[in-house]
Amino acid sequence: MEIIDKSQMLDFQKISHLPAFSIAEEVNSTLKENSSVVITAPPGAGKSTVLPLTIMEGLKGKGLVLEPRRLAARQIAERMASLLEENVGETVGYRMRFETKVSASTQLEVITEGILTRMLVSDPTLEGVDFVIFDEFHERSLNSDVALALTREAQQIIRPDLRIVIMSATIDATTICKKLNAKIIECEGRMFPVDVVHTPEEANENNVAEVVAHVIRQAHQEHQGDILVFLPGEGEIHKCHDLLQNALGATSIRPLYGMLSPAEQRLAIAPSKEGERKVVLSTPIAETSLTIEGVRIVVDSGLCRTMVFDAQSGLSHLKTVRISKDMATQRMGRAGRLS
Repeated sequence: MEIIDKSQMLDFQKISHLPAFSIAEEVNSTLKENSSVVITAPPGAGKSTVLPLTIMEGLKGKGLVLEPRRLAARQIAERMASLLEENVGETVGYRMRFETKVSASTQLEVITEGILTRMLVSDPTLEGVDFVIFDEFHERSLNSDVALALTREAQQIIRPDLRIVIMSATIDATTICKKLNAKIIECEGRMFPVDVVHTPEEANENNVAEVVAHVIRQAHQEHQGDILVFLPGEGEIHKCHDLLQNALGATSIRPLYGMLSPAEQRLAIAPSKEGERKVVLSTPIAETSLTIEGVRIVVDSGLCRTMVFDAQSGLSHLKTVRISKDMATQRMGRAGRLS
């Protein structure tokens, strides 16, 4: 029986223009000598799609790519599969809650946080896995921290051959490098300059939809291109959508959040047709990993919804809070990825 190495099917010409490709050789050579590496690259560098494929090619092994969001995991897997001119589930697949596309030939799995934790509990040695990539590591959570701790423990005790890769656009690389005894590799990226305008209106939990809708109408009149809008949650998205109905002419308004069907999510991400415009109303899922073609303007509410622990009740609950400076930088970068 003839064995075909599908990793050889990667056409480097398709990815050589992306900034992350310039560090691919250094990453592979570093991983052959070091068990861990930390990679920093600005938004738009292509690290989430280019580096997993080139690492798979260089190490000739099976890998896991951890993504904090399901939408990003699906889109990244689909993009890498298209670069190999394959369907998802062949060489590249994904695994998340309620949805899995993998096969016996899958060499690169894009997974979400809970899946990796469950895999480590079932098999603490991660037998058959040669490398684990923690993408967008600045979006830390309890699941991702536990997964990294267990992966590191397996590497130190029984799997010295297991390689750990940490990737992020905004991260304190010095601290994590010391903890992992890892080498840092930096990619310059390809960020276009972005003008930041602070509006006089200040959004809060009660008026965020109204304030953001007003700013969207202004931005739509004054600038060209598609608009990406960050709102705290699904409720604010629907309210803002209602406020914008019939206010932007022929411009389409697309919601984007985790509970939408994959088909509706693809509509929001897909590039607009020539001569058409769209406004994408999104939760923080569009902060990282996703490139929405045509976006030239970002409207940021400055708010997000997160779990907060209440020491008095002993329970956690969702709370709308101000975003961090790192999150603001990530959101701003969406406007400068393509032009």
